[in-house]
Amino acid sequence: MASPARTLWKRFSSTITTRSGPSKVHHHAPLPDSSFPKGYLVGGVHCGIKKNASILDLGIILSEKPASAAACFTRNAFKAAPVVVSQEVLERGGGRARAIVVNSGCANAVTGKQGLEDAWAMVRATDALLDPPPQEGASETLVMSTGVIGQNLPISKIVSGIEAHSDKAKLGTGFEAWEKVARAFMTTDTFPKLRSMVFTIKGKEYRMAGIDKGAGMIHPDMGPPTSTGQLHATLLGCIVTDAAVSSESLQSALTYAVDRSFNSISVDGDMSTNDTIIVLANGAAASSEEIDESTDPVAYEAFKQELTSFAIDLAKLVVRDGEGATKFVTVTVEGAHTYADARKIASRISTSALVKTALYGEDANWGRILAATGSVPLSALLDPNRVSVSFVPADGSAPLPVLVNGEPEKVDEVRAKEILSAEDFEMRVQLGLGSASAQYYTCDLSYEYVRINGDYRS
Repeated sequence: MASPARTLWKRFSSTITTRSGPSKVHHHAPLPDSSFPKGYLVGGVHCGIKKNASILDLGIILSEKPASAAACFTRNAFKAAPVVVSQEVLERGGGRARAIVVNSGCANAVTGKQGLEDAWAMVRATDALLDPPPQEGASETLVMSTGVIGQNLPISKIVSGIEAHSDKAKLGTGFEAWEKVARAFMTTDTFPKLRSMVFTIKGKEYRMAGIDKGAGMIHPDMGPPTSTGQLHATLLGCIVTDAAVSSESLQSALTYAVDRSFNSISVDGDMSTNDTIIVLANGAAASSEEIDESTDPVAYEAFKQELTSFAIDLAKLVVRDGEGATKFVTVTVEGAHTYADARKIASRISTSALVKTALYGEDANWGRILAATGSVPLSALLDPNRVSVSFVPADGSAPLPVLVNGEPEKVDEVRAKEILSAEDFEMRVQLGLGSASAQYYTCDLSYEYVRINGDYRS
């Protein structure tokens, strides 16, 4: 089976979403330059981390105005140096930043004191590009790295690459410049993941652009800088907007959005050390008034929903590009006692190797779905006699029930094969316990995944 990821560049990346109310209209690449947020200069170059000089490995995003900043980081105990440094920059700056710098090819993770020094060197070099520069002792750059763990950065090459951007002619504001940044994020990704959106709140027009990367080691559980717990992911992303949003409200909206987007995807359920999602809001849109949850909850709620929908679209691109993936599968759990219960079950189904290999084989083995569902501790006792399972085609045709209120249906295997042979479909589990629901986005597990990860370092 050929992976659909090979064709996704044309179909799913570089998409502008224009939204006014609930409707969406999609236009495919290249994106209009006018769809990108105002007040940002961006660029991507090859600085020498990767051997192939034609592959970009360093990206920069600069805000021409002071900006609110928010982030969700890995909760892994082995936080990579760029995560530690970015957290400190945000804490020192009180939720303000003006730049993002990212390198690919080396994760700068588990690299000790040298790794921290290298991450700070990237921050200082990028700070020097800002006009005016940060006050003495302050930093306004957030840093991200991705690639192989346990290796030191070629920091002199990276700093030289950053310093080359002092020539602002190397930076741009339109699609071509943003695409370079998206390519600089890539590791095992097969296509750059870039989206932009024009949206309206209370009659005022704003723009948003986003980039993410990831294809393997994906099962995020990121949180704000002060949260604790465990992480399962290798995922980097940034979203920037020309709306003005207070720092506290931006963090609140991002935390909500990440929980329902990047924290609700799974390729392989494996752990990493660098996961970071950053949002900047610089208020460069004309007549932009600051959006704040306490002073204008209506505008804040509208912004939060726009950010969440946009983040979900970006997160889905990661799953569609899952290493070796041939299927994009939505896992929906309905009728749970709580959202947390529904999300736990959706996560468990999405990470089950038995479920994922059945998806690759296009086998409607719904017993594996039930086994995964029943293995999750819940806040309310699960009654097997209330559980239903169905496969839902993406073309809008009728779902195929395989279990109804605990009783197995006589499955039309031909119809089941037809649904599971499609690139997109949904697995729906109804628990019959309450009204809460959650969704995860996952893919199958193929022979190609093993091949890619068997020789990743070589």
